[in-house]
Amino acid sequence: MGMDVYGRKPKSKEGEYFRANVWYWHPLWSYCEIKHPTLANETKVPYAHSNDGSGLKSIDATNLGKFILKDIENGQAQQFIDQRNEYLDSLPLEDCNFCQTTGVRQWDDGEKTCNACSGSGKIEPFEKHYVLDIEVLKEFANFLINSGGFNIW
Repeated sequence: MGMDVYGRKPKSKEGEYFRANVWYWHPLWSYCEIKHPTLANETKVPYAHSNDGSGLKSIDATNLGKFILKDIENGQAQQFIDQRNEYLDSLPLEDCNFCQTTGVRQWDDGEKTCNACSGSGKIEPFEKHYVLDIEVLKEFANFLINSGGFNIW
């Protein structure tokens, strides 16, 4: 699943469409909410973490895009990403619920090493599946600037 974000009145090809799978979208929009809460908030985009058609008007989308590019240029975006990654790296492994920490699962053809934890009984925290990087931020910022406003579907 992902979020298909369509420009309302695209100014260029860049502003027509932006897509992010769910693993990228949630941290991307969370970045916007944390760094630019006056533009990316529940009042302006009430259902930003779903695909129900919420979005921003042209001026707000353009401003958000410009702010994100400024964050990238001055290093604040990378600092945010680095801090987020440090936090994720600090999370302890969790018990594997697929094998109940035994490292072994029962299959139709017998017992086998758990394919979720590779037999260790521990797995990475679910949060670590969600990714944020500069390239996605930059692509989204350029989309925003050229979108003429957007809706998330």
